[in-house]
Amino acid sequence: MLESMVTSTDAPAIWRDAERCYRVVTARDSRFDGQFIMAVRTTGIYCRPSCPASTPKVQNVRFFPTSAAAQSNGFRACRRCLPDAVPGSPDWNVRADLAARAMRLISDGTVEREGVPGLARRLGYSERQLGRVLTAELGAGPLALARAHRAHSARLLIEVSGLPLTDVAFAAGFSSVRQFNETIREVFATTPSQLRAFAASRRGRQGDVGGTRLSLRLPFRPPFDAAGLLRFFAAHAVPGVEEVTSTSYARTLRLAHGTGIVRLTPEPDHVRCELLLSDLRDLGSAVSRVRRLLDLDADPAAVTRVLAADPALAPVVAAVPGMRVPGAVDGEELVVRALLGGRVPASCGEEVPGEWGVTRLFPTAAQVATAMPEHAGIVALAEGRLDVHVGRDAAELRAELRACPGIDSATADYVLMRVLGAPDILLATDTAALRGAEALGISPDSLPERVREWTPWCSYAGMYLRRAA
Repeated sequence: MLESMVTSTDAPAIWRDAERCYRVVTARDSRFDGQFIMAVRTTGIYCRPSCPASTPKVQNVRFFPTSAAAQSNGFRACRRCLPDAVPGSPDWNVRADLAARAMRLISDGTVEREGVPGLARRLGYSERQLGRVLTAELGAGPLALARAHRAHSARLLIEVSGLPLTDVAFAAGFSSVRQFNETIREVFATTPSQLRAFAASRRGRQGDVGGTRLSLRLPFRPPFDAAGLLRFFAAHAVPGVEEVTSTSYARTLRLAHGTGIVRLTPEPDHVRCELLLSDLRDLGSAVSRVRRLLDLDADPAAVTRVLAADPALAPVVAAVPGMRVPGAVDGEELVVRALLGGRVPASCGEEVPGEWGVTRLFPTAAQVATAMPEHAGIVALAEGRLDVHVGRDAAELRAELRACPGIDSATADYVLMRVLGAPDILLATDTAALRGAEALGISPDSLPERVREWTPWCSYAGMYLRRAA
């Protein structure tokens, strides 16, 4: 008899446990969407675990860690459950190894912009070693993983835009129309024009576009404490760069190929993401950054299971389900904000044609250094002595941050938590968290022991302590 099903992230490589994966598929448990892929030998199709189609026989299924691995083994995507349109695996947040760091960079479009050599250089490995590790861990090499990312970006543009398909091909990062057509046929078993027609037949589930204006649905694992994120952003908003209301958050984006403006409106089962992009090649990167900003790939069930076991935290965890840790859209920006606090000279940033109350880009470190040459930390950042991006090793980045003038241990931890999405950092000197701990009857002396009990979700514990304050 099969043992009772356990909740997500109990094991870092669930796809290797075929029996457990099949139980998840039988239950159509949406909490596991994005954590593994089910492929059906008899149909040649791969699906998300919660696909509403009839459950195939156990002897006919295979499980893969990523859609790229399924594609590399000859399977095509299900057009009913859209297995690429799911929250990302929370493994990429919890894990800090090479594979997780590479996945964060690939989703940010690094391979499209810099190629595999650029990806390997950012990670500090040789191309050969990187390919070997990714193939062993994720079932596909960096090119296949990037190809799956391009296919996802292309599908979004095909389905929610009226752009000519030739423009879609290059905006999604393909080097030729032929490569684009071949990839769409291999991944979705249809042509781009047929995929667009199929999307039009179910338009009610999709967004719309006008020029470079796109409207997307960003999925998440419920519950989702959207109100808490909006309050956090409102408390830290930079006028002109960000605009927060009781129901939405808008801001400008500085992207690799141009600029963007995004407005995020939480809905019961998704976040509505309205994007204005000056260059559609930045679509994949913009979506990836927004997902990290809102911590949309988090696994709230796993967080609750650990933190609710603490009698002191349990009441606030129950009162505020789905707590998220706010991320960042740009590592350099977050370091500048951390160094300057509320004294950000937003007037240094360039003006952009704005909507939704935002009209200015956040200034670069170089622009702030010009206005504030006395600030040694920002000068160091502007001169490239500090490289802050999502693919950094946490220990190496922390050492670089600590060596930067003006960055103490607490500030370094804050940057790691928000830029890398590190889930296990408790900001021990955060006055709001300390007040919350006191309100919950948690003494400062007991915090080290509590940290061991809250691992690996100390960052979320800190957010709950702030809420208790």
